[in-house]
Amino acid sequence: MSATAPGTTKRARPGSDGPLLLTQRRIWIIFSALIAGMLLSSLDQTIVSTAMPTIVGELGGVAHQAWLTTGYLLASTIVMPVYGKFGDVLGRRNLFLIAIALFTIASAGCAFAGDFTQLVVFRAMQGLGGGGLMILSQAIIADIVPASQRGKYLGPLGAIFGLSAIGGPLLGGFFVDHLTWNWAFYINIPVGIAAFFVAWFALTLPNKKATKRIDVLGVLFMSAATTCLVFFSEFGGSKDHGWDAPETWAWFAGLVVSAALLVLVESRAQDPVLPLSFFRNRTFLLATGIGLVLGIGMFAAIGFVPTFLQMASGTSAAVSGLLMLPMMVGLIGTSIASGNLITKTGRYRMFPIIGTVLVAVAMLAMTQLAADTPIWLICAYLFVFGAGLGLIMQVVVLVAQNAVPASQVGTATSTNNYFREVGASLGTAVFGALFTARLTTSLTDVFRGAGGSATDAASSAGSIDPATVAKLPEAVQDGIVNAYADSLAPVFWYLLPFIAIAFLLALFLPQIKLSDTAGMVARGEAVGGAEADELERAQREGRVERATESSVSSGGETPASRRDASD
Repeated sequence: MSATAPGTTKRARPGSDGPLLLTQRRIWIIFSALIAGMLLSSLDQTIVSTAMPTIVGELGGVAHQAWLTTGYLLASTIVMPVYGKFGDVLGRRNLFLIAIALFTIASAGCAFAGDFTQLVVFRAMQGLGGGGLMILSQAIIADIVPASQRGKYLGPLGAIFGLSAIGGPLLGGFFVDHLTWNWAFYINIPVGIAAFFVAWFALTLPNKKATKRIDVLGVLFMSAATTCLVFFSEFGGSKDHGWDAPETWAWFAGLVVSAALLVLVESRAQDPVLPLSFFRNRTFLLATGIGLVLGIGMFAAIGFVPTFLQMASGTSAAVSGLLMLPMMVGLIGTSIASGNLITKTGRYRMFPIIGTVLVAVAMLAMTQLAADTPIWLICAYLFVFGAGLGLIMQVVVLVAQNAVPASQVGTATSTNNYFREVGASLGTAVFGALFTARLTTSLTDVFRGAGGSATDAASSAGSIDPATVAKLPEAVQDGIVNAYADSLAPVFWYLLPFIAIAFLLALFLPQIKLSDTAGMVARGEAVGGAEADELERAQREGRVERATESSVSSGGETPASRRDASD
C-alpha cells in the first residue's frame, strides 16, 4: 500500500521568482531558523532532566521514571524516517514548522498533566516534534552547506547546546526549588512560539513536487518494529514482568515479524523509507553502527546522572543541573575543534577513534561512583565523557551524509539518527529498568529498616523526591543516598562493552573525500558559491532575467524547483 504525495510545487514565498541563491548571507539567515528550533529542543532536555527527580516523586512515578525518557525517545525515533523521507520528497520548510508546532503544543500538555500517565503521553507527543527538529536541522545544513565546509557551522550549534547546558539547569532548578515542576514545560510555550515565527520568516526553502509514491507500508512496519523493540526491552527489564514473562516474548515475536515484513516491503518499494542499498555502503554502515552502539551507552549513562547527583550527592536540583555543565563544555570544545580541523584538512577518521577511547575511560571511572565521591571528581569524569562525545556525534552524521547521493541526504540523515535513537531507546529501557529495579528494592529495604511496614515502605520508595529526603532522619537519608549510589554505579559496567564495539567499528571507518557541493546545488534546486553572488548582484541591478538566461545556457535548463524557489 502506498500513497501519492501532493503534486504541486510551491514557492517558499508567494510571489517570488528565480532560483534560490545560496549566498553566505542567505545561508546564515536559514541557519538562524535552525538554531531557533534546536534551542527549543535542547533547552527542554536539560530542564526536564534536572527536574525529573521532583517530577516523578510528586506524581508517584519513581519506579517508572524511565518512561519519561523512553516515551520521548520512542516517539522521536518512530517519526525520524518519516521526516527524513518526506523532507527529500516534499521539501523541509513546512515539516520544520510542523515539528515546532507539535513540540510546543505537547509542552503545554505536559505542563497541565494531572498524573504520571498523562505526563508520559504528552512527553511522547513532544518526541513527535523533537524528532523532526533534530533530523530536519541536520538535513537542511547538508542542503545548504557542502560537507567540506560543514565543520565550521558546528561552532554556533555548540554555542546553542552550551547555552542550554547553562540555562536549562538554572531554569529547571529554579522552577523546582522556587515554583513548581510544571514550569519546566510552561517555559517551552513562549520559546516555541518565538522559534516558529523565526522559522516562518527565515527558513526560505522551496517546497518540492513529489515524483514517486510514498512508502506508507514501510513507515508502518518500521514503526511497529521500533515499538515492539522498546516494549520488549522495557518489559524484560521490569520487575512486574521480567525476561521469562510470556508478554515480554510476545513483544519479541512482534519485533521479528515486523522486521521481516519491513525488509520484504523495502526490497520492493519504489522509493523506500529505509533503502536497503544503504547497508551495502560500507562507509554508511560503519558510521550508523557507531551511532547505534554509542546510543545504547550514551543515553543510558546521561539519563540518570542528574538523579544520582541530586540524591547520592545531596545537591539541589539547580546545583545538580549545573554539575552537568563540565560534560557540555567538553562536548562543545571538541565539537568545535574537530569541526574546524575537518574543514581545514578534509580528514575525519581519527576523531571517532579518539572519542570512543575518551568515553570508555570516563565510563570506567564512573563505575566507582559512591555517595562520598567528591563533586570535583564527578565533574572531571563528566568533562572527559563530554569531550569524547563531541568527537563522535556530529562526525558520524557528516560521514553518513557524505556517503550517499545528494537526493538521499535527508533519508540518510534520518536513518543514521534512527539507529542511534533505537540504541538510545534500548539502552535507556534496559539499563534504566536495571537501575530502577535495584533502586526500588534498596529504597524499600531502607524504609522497612526504619520501622515502616512492607506496604508503607514500598509506597514511600515509589514517591521519594529530594525535598522529602531532606526532611527525613539522618540515618534514613544516609540509607537513601547509598541506595542511589549502589544502584547506578554498577550499570556503567554493563555499558562498557558497547563502547568497546563502537571503538572497533571506528577503526574500520574509511576515509573518503568530502563533497565540495551543497545538497541543493547538487540536486539542481539552488545556485551556490560565486554564481549565486553574481546572480544576486544582477538581481539588484535589475538584470536578473539576462543573468538567469546566461546561467541556463551555460549549465542547462533551469529545473522547476529552482524557478519556483524563493529568492
